[in-house]
Amino acid sequence: MGLAIALHALSAVIWVGGMFFAYMAMRPAVGEVIEAGQRGELWCQTLTRFFRWVWLAIVLLLITGYWMIFKGFGGMAGAGWHIHAMQTLGLIMMLLFFHLYFAPFRRLKLAVAASDPQEGGRQVGKIRRLVGINLIIGLVVVAVGSAGRYL
Repeated sequence: MGLAIALHALSAVIWVGGMFFAYMAMRPAVGEVIEAGQRGELWCQTLTRFFRWVWLAIVLLLITGYWMIFKGFGGMAGAGWHIHAMQTLGLIMMLLFFHLYFAPFRRLKLAVAASDPQEGGRQVGKIRRLVGINLIIGLVVVAVGSAGRYL
């Protein structure tokens, strides 16, 4: 159980922490320092690297989460409300990520390959909004997952 909890927590930290960094620190700095025509390329390269880690985090979150539910809590009936809330919100986050990855991020890569900074900028804006939503949900999941059994 200890290894599963550690991997689960580290996966959440990588995903949610990465979104926090990108949204709260990198995004404003990129807007101040990088010329508009180059922002799409920078975001494309950055997100390509980050999303590899998100895919790994999602796999580990699912494996460790369901392992803990079925081996540690004896199934869904043995899991507290906070586990069900964490699971539901986590699945919503994953669905939003899948949409982000397969729609606006794919279109961003196409825009960058076509040297179309206007379209790249539009897709970065869509990605920013989805990351903002997922960041809020992710912060709630972390709070519920860490404090839920004590509430």
